[in-house]
Amino acid sequence: MRYSVITILCMTLTLFAGLTTQASAREALDRTVLPIQEPERPTYSELDVRNVETPPLFEVKAPKKAPNIVIVLIDDIGFGGPSTFGGPIQTPTLDMLAAQGITYNNFHTTALCSPTRNALKTGRNHHTANTGSIMESSTGFPGNTGQVPNSVAPLAEMLRLNGYSTGAFGKWHETAAWETSVSGPFDRWPTHQGFDKFYGFIGGETDQWYPLIYDGVIKVTPPKTENYHFTVDMTNQAIQWVKAQQSMTPDKPFLIYFATGAVHAPHHVPKEWIKKYKGKFDEGWDKIREKTMARQKKMGIIPSNTKLPPKPKDIKDWDDLTDDEKRLFTRQAEVFAGFLEQTDHEVGRLIAAIEEIDEMDNTLIFYIAGDNGTSAEGGFVGMYNEMTYFNNVTEKVEDLLPLIDEWGGPQTFPHMAAGWAVAFDSPFMWTKQVASDFGGTRNGMTVHWPNGIKEKGGLRRQFSHVIDIAPTILEAAGLPEPKSVNGTPQTPMEGTSMLYSFNDAGAKERHTTQYFEMFGNRAIYHEGWFARTIHRAPWMAVNMPPLESDTWELFNVQRDFSLAKNLADKYPKKVAELEALFMKEAEKYNALPIDDRVIERMNPAIAGRPDILGDRTTLTLYPGMDGMLENTFMNVKNRSKTITAKVAIPKGGANGVILAQGGRFGGWSLYMKDGKPIYTYNFLGLERYTVESKKAIPEGEATILLDFVYDGGGLGKGGKATLSVNGKAVANGRIEKTQPLIFSADETADVGLDNQTPVAEDIGIGREETRFTGEIHKITLAVKDVK
Repeated sequence: MRYSVITILCMTLTLFAGLTTQASAREALDRTVLPIQEPERPTYSELDVRNVETPPLFEVKAPKKAPNIVIVLIDDIGFGGPSTFGGPIQTPTLDMLAAQGITYNNFHTTALCSPTRNALKTGRNHHTANTGSIMESSTGFPGNTGQVPNSVAPLAEMLRLNGYSTGAFGKWHETAAWETSVSGPFDRWPTHQGFDKFYGFIGGETDQWYPLIYDGVIKVTPPKTENYHFTVDMTNQAIQWVKAQQSMTPDKPFLIYFATGAVHAPHHVPKEWIKKYKGKFDEGWDKIREKTMARQKKMGIIPSNTKLPPKPKDIKDWDDLTDDEKRLFTRQAEVFAGFLEQTDHEVGRLIAAIEEIDEMDNTLIFYIAGDNGTSAEGGFVGMYNEMTYFNNVTEKVEDLLPLIDEWGGPQTFPHMAAGWAVAFDSPFMWTKQVASDFGGTRNGMTVHWPNGIKEKGGLRRQFSHVIDIAPTILEAAGLPEPKSVNGTPQTPMEGTSMLYSFNDAGAKERHTTQYFEMFGNRAIYHEGWFARTIHRAPWMAVNMPPLESDTWELFNVQRDFSLAKNLADKYPKKVAELEALFMKEAEKYNALPIDDRVIERMNPAIAGRPDILGDRTTLTLYPGMDGMLENTFMNVKNRSKTITAKVAIPKGGANGVILAQGGRFGGWSLYMKDGKPIYTYNFLGLERYTVESKKAIPEGEATILLDFVYDGGGLGKGGKATLSVNGKAVANGRIEKTQPLIFSADETADVGLDNQTPVAEDIGIGREETRFTGEIHKITLAVKDVK
């Protein structure tokens, strides 16, 4: 078919008009309702498609010149750790971004990881997001349920629906504990919370040498590389993703959420990083604390009149320690410091990749040095295995000394002594978990955005909070805060955009009121005043004082950066006024009633949160069921249990795991070696109890039964274990101790293998080495309560 010139011209004008209309429509999109509604589709009366033009494709694009976004969130490092903020640990990437961007010295978090993360990504207070504490200690009360409401849509989803590509790498820890099984629901997993891509671990921590990794919602095996380390792996994944994304869609902006597991326990780091700090901490935490504050003053990071508050009374002076204690504790600090510098190095690799693809100028980077203060959960002497803290077991210096050379390696799951946490939170008194002290909540942050920030090396002193990040990003991207997301009306963001301060160091502070609460520690900031009560120390897990007996203190933070001078006696009316304001804010944001329980809340029955297995006392398991996290598996602690395994033994006998829970640092395993059935109970990696048959099981069908009869009489008691084959007892023995509260934050229950690290060291390590060589038909696990 031929067209006249006039016809072609008319068609061209029509097409141009359509494209112009589309462009205009795109600019006039209603972005307050997400997803953005598609325009009404045209209808046609023309019979032949060759006589009509293809209508323009409707496509949602980000606003023109909207920046890429990178959020770097380091775990468990306080204000006084990184060199950027005067600390003794070198963080050259953070230093570089600060020198080329701006630094905030009055930025705050919530004092704990899950709450900070949900506040960061939603722009709402942590109780509004139902994250009053970590996922594993959620309760049945509003504000603490662990389930982010649909009315609190995350920033990532807002950006995705506005034309961004979105990727999350590293630690998540924002999914309700009972929603982490194969049955889901997956609503609160990363890929249903706005991220196109997720590569990382779903819980609060993981073994950096043998991590539990998910790609999306699928559990994957880490790559088998020499000297594997998870922080390196997650960085590789982030770099690969952003390069591929920009290669395919260079005009589409990206959001990267880069949340390392470091420097949360376990403190795992290659030895070459540890060696860099040999001898750097020999002078002890008191001198480190003093020298850090002196550097902070010299750098202008803190006011010159800042006073150093005393340490918590439970922390010993360095000079009063024994030589053995000093030797152990300096090694712990060397490992921790190496871990942080390695992490900063990996952040630097990601930044270099963004520079390589020429996207640095229009990339808005938030580098947040800590989701809370440095952790004091290592107790007074540190821990070879962090899980001892969660089981109320105290480790001793004499037991830890032989492990010094292994500290930070695969044979340890370590944490450091609390004195270092205080030092790395300088110039403040307290640490992580203490929401009523800036040592728990004030974290250093740098912001880098060449296209949006003129000043280089500037300092910003305005009060800001983690809930301010999301509204800042929306404003920087030219996006409105949505009123509805995916059909649900939204709770308005409670944060305040910080964009006003980007190019005005003297701008008047806009975030003027903020409450804080965590496990009974609570405070209120209001127009330069700070009222607080210290209800409990981080190392206090039981026997809390009555909440009503707490004493409130008062500080003028415009004159007292470190909270060193309590003005409560001088201004009692101001104390009463701010205490009343705290109660008003706490009620408004669902922080009431206050729940100061810590370890007890790990038990769903006590905490009042859902348990996926409910009251069931039996669980049937089949081959392929592996990677079951502890909160979605049968609770066998402080109970009698039986394991009945129907198996087929091949010619020559079988080897490998039948059923295991936990790993190298605590758990139990029913397995076979050289054809013999064996049951091992691993008590926190400190002691192992083994019951083993003397005879191999012959070829053919077999029923292997493990019967454990719990002593009763309280938590963590022992019991008698009996192994039977085809109805006949073949071995028995005593299990003297059991773990009362938790096996692991990341090791799983597995059928037919032992994921990650092994419960029993003689069975091998990893999926292939521990895989059962016979055939498992099914396994029945049954439990019985004992008084």
